[in-house]
Amino acid sequence: MTPRFSVVIPAFNAAATLARAIESVRAQSWPAHEIIVVDDGSTDTTAAVARQFGGAVRLIRQNNGGVAAARNAGAAAAGGDWLAFLDADDWYAPDRLRLHAEWIAEDAGLDFLTGDYEYRDPEGALLGTSMAQHASGRALLDKAAGRTRVTMETADEFAAFVADHFGDTHTLSVPRVRFVALGGYPTGFKVCEDVHFLTRLVASSRRIGVVCASLGVYLIHPGSATRRDPVAAQRENVRTLTDLVRLARNFPAPVRTGVAARMRAARYNLGCALAKQGRRAAAARAVLPSLIEAPGWRGVRDVLSMLKGAA
Repeated sequence: MTPRFSVVIPAFNAAATLARAIESVRAQSWPAHEIIVVDDGSTDTTAAVARQFGGAVRLIRQNNGGVAAARNAGAAAAGGDWLAFLDADDWYAPDRLRLHAEWIAEDAGLDFLTGDYEYRDPEGALLGTSMAQHASGRALLDKAAGRTRVTMETADEFAAFVADHFGDTHTLSVPRVRFVALGGYPTGFKVCEDVHFLTRLVASSRRIGVVCASLGVYLIHPGSATRRDPVAAQRENVRTLTDLVRLARNFPAPVRTGVAARMRAARYNLGCALAKQGRRAAAARAVLPSLIEAPGWRGVRDVLSMLKGAA
């Protein structure tokens, strides 16, 4: 099978960066079947930037509904058999589509694919790479032993990936029919909607292709919402994961294990954010549910560290 990629770029007030994102798709060594920009109610010149590319870009405009709704709208309009996503402030490496497409053509048994990527600051400085910064990624790099391709297929690998995944949205390649069957990205959540979808995707998968090479760049914003109001961001994270925990009752055991670990980490991060504000009782309450769900010294230690004001 020769895959045809529809690349979906959600954009909200992204006039300053959208052209770079689009150009990175147009420069692919494996051409995209189409580029779909979804203008999610922008009030700047985002739509005008997209129109500058003429017929090379398909523009969809909608009222502001959030990034999940924008991605879903692009997927619904897509004509390709595979979907790839790119946020308007990030960009692809030149071989991002080729590295996945060639593997898909060779191995029809892959449920979806992901891979490594770079973190860079607004000045372009490299801050690190994703697989090296996550335990699940490091384990797969060891397994790959220098190869570009490695397959994720064991229970331990699935649990670790769900608990702390290294593959972000712009490294994800997923069959359009699977995306639609899973209902796409969940709307109504401001944070962690990508983890919500990715976990549901993993729960229905048996073999996942991982490319151990950078597929793109994730831009780190010093003034992001997470940094401006960490408590609000972490509360949203816990809220999204609470819905995922509800769904996880029907997931395979390794995925349930990963979801539980991710929720523990999210509650701990919320507790740390509260503790930094001196709200120790609230911090302890944030991590207490993890102790109740899994009694043990680890949970007791977390509660005590919040009461002491640990960050």
